[in-house]
Amino acid sequence: MNLLGSSSSLPIKELSEALRRLADEQNVWIGTSSWKYPGWIGMIYDESRYLYRGKASEARFERDCLTEYAEVFPTVCVDAGYYRFPSPQYIEGLVKQVRPGFRFSFKVTDDITACTFPNLPRHGAKAGKRNEHFLNAALFKSAFLSSLAPFRDYIGTLIFEFSHLHPRDFTRGRDFVAALDAFLADLPPEWQYSVEIRNRTFLCEPYFEMLSRHQVAHVFNHWERMPPITEQDALPGAHTTDFDTARLLLRPGRAYEQAVASFSPYTHTHEVNEEARSGAASIIQRRQANQTRGRKTFIYVNNRLEGNAINTVIAILEKIGALRPPSKSLP
Repeated sequence: MNLLGSSSSLPIKELSEALRRLADEQNVWIGTSSWKYPGWIGMIYDESRYLYRGKASEARFERDCLTEYAEVFPTVCVDAGYYRFPSPQYIEGLVKQVRPGFRFSFKVTDDITACTFPNLPRHGAKAGKRNEHFLNAALFKSAFLSSLAPFRDYIGTLIFEFSHLHPRDFTRGRDFVAALDAFLADLPPEWQYSVEIRNRTFLCEPYFEMLSRHQVAHVFNHWERMPPITEQDALPGAHTTDFDTARLLLRPGRAYEQAVASFSPYTHTHEVNEEARSGAASIIQRRQANQTRGRKTFIYVNNRLEGNAINTVIAILEKIGALRPPSKSLP
């Protein structure tokens, strides 16, 4: 394994302090989507921590890097939750690697959120078929929430991500809103929920009003087929509760696979997406202007947006004045 990452000299201590101030003083929690990226070696990861008999160990890095990540960031989005129901043992293993006060947000398993399973090998015999457990609240509570419950103090927001829904799934957006309304009504209210949709036509008053009634956040998502966060942020009623969730994932118009091919192994910024940075900054500044703590606001940045999520986070912090720009701009 090549563990050589960026050689950029980042203000890691200053970055960590700025992120923790935002979390502690303003309840704005900023992190990344997942954390196991060898391309971050030399940025927030120290290669010497993952040597075994003098050589870089991929297994050791995969196993242990969360501890080092949590020394810098206060939160992370666990994308792995989308692919399988997390076991209590898995959650416990994560919690043991982080400091008290750290928060894990989870994408909810697609056994709950996929109306029709995509034609992907990982779905096996289910690929291309309707999901009989779509929006099954009982299954969500028994197979997902039950695993998280013992570790409640470490859990951030739970994100229901709905991939682009086709007419075969719902002929009208209001039918999806009605189904989601019934599902959310059956969930225990003590958790912090967020909903991410990938159909831009669903961004309308009935959708936002329904989320508001359940005190669930709309996820401001920068994604392939969605309007930019700045446009979503300006929609009437888009801020549906006393916290916000944002995920900076892809430049609109760019496919996920294209971003992976272009940006991997995520060692540096390939292109600046000023619109996404401004959108995240706007959400944070709105929170600051309201001067109300409410529940925790979560913002997560993906490597596939610009090529390197850490640099993107630093740029957002600089934009809101939480971190002074270095003497030489980062790539």
